[in-house]
Amino acid sequence: MTDGPRGRGSEVQTRDARAFLDELGVRAVVNGAGTYTALGGCLMLPEAVRAFEAMSRVYVRLNDLHDAAGARIASLLGCEAAMVTSGGFGGLMLGTAACVAGDSPEFIRRLPDTTGMKNEVIVLKSHRFPYDHAVRNGGVRLIEVESAAQLEQAIGPRTAMLLFLNKAEPQGPVAAAEFISIARARRVPTLNDAAADVPPADRLFRLTKLGFDLVAFSGGKGLRGPQSAGLLLGRADLIRAARLHTAPYSDTFGRGLKVSKEEIVAMLVAVEHYLARDHDADWREWEDRVHAICRHLDALAGVRTERFVPRVANEVPHARIRWDRGAIAIGADEAARLLRDGEPSIETVPAPLERDSIEVAAWTLEPGEAEIVARRIGEVLNGARRRKS
Repeated sequence: MTDGPRGRGSEVQTRDARAFLDELGVRAVVNGAGTYTALGGCLMLPEAVRAFEAMSRVYVRLNDLHDAAGARIASLLGCEAAMVTSGGFGGLMLGTAACVAGDSPEFIRRLPDTTGMKNEVIVLKSHRFPYDHAVRNGGVRLIEVESAAQLEQAIGPRTAMLLFLNKAEPQGPVAAAEFISIARARRVPTLNDAAADVPPADRLFRLTKLGFDLVAFSGGKGLRGPQSAGLLLGRADLIRAARLHTAPYSDTFGRGLKVSKEEIVAMLVAVEHYLARDHDADWREWEDRVHAICRHLDALAGVRTERFVPRVANEVPHARIRWDRGAIAIGADEAARLLRDGEPSIETVPAPLERDSIEVAAWTLEPGEAEIVARRIGEVLNGARRRKS
């Protein structure tokens, strides 16, 4: 991804040449962690930035724009319906509201009071995750199950929805296709949180075609749209209901989940450009960055590296760096802190899979930064070498 704006120091400027981070005394970072919200997600596509700016100069009826943009996105992604949401979290909240309260004016006004509504959501225990707070915000009770048999037994008259965490599928115990089959047999809608699961590009199509009734994606990660935007894809009746639970409607559960006219169009443009990208070229560039990091650090005594790709979520090339603690007296947490506090400030993957290692995501690095990251990691590790007695 070589077409994004630069991301470090006083290079972060607008057309009027204001260096905002310098003015505010805030440090930019070299992002070797990935598309984490705490670091601003991903750099927005220049085309999306231009769309955002263009829409800032016009007025429009928001519902008309939602309708048109949603129809265009649904056509591009081959699903029944789509809407731009306030991030993946907003998609989960509105998708839950649609399944619980539907399009009933009374129920819409009362959420999160779910008295008289179906208000239980069933989730596999291994699929619990911090962001399911978005689902719980709707006044529902999460029912945990641990097998397909328990899932079938748990579905009852109060079941509003079944919740699935896409990145947890490899851990089981119920595969997506079986999960959908059980839900459809009982006429219960399904919601899949796939927020961080693009790339690969075909996941934008695959999950709705597989049969999930609703799928939520983040817009400010792999798609490189506005960081505060996202997508909710799926059944037309549920998307219509979800729309009624948020702005521009006032007395609603999701009024605060509004997306602006600028975000709607910028998100559409991001989807268009993402689908048109040369994804193989992007992948080759990421591989080159990982190779540059590994080549530099493999030359250091007591250091070994490997290239890996997470199975789901942030599914792009990464570098993992390990070292001999007998020769290099530093823990992973301290090494990460020194990288963060140094110059330039570098962020690496938080909570790496292996405790005594540093992991670097390639796709959020800008051209030339892989070499900077490799050099700084080498300096940190060499600085902690034990002296020979």
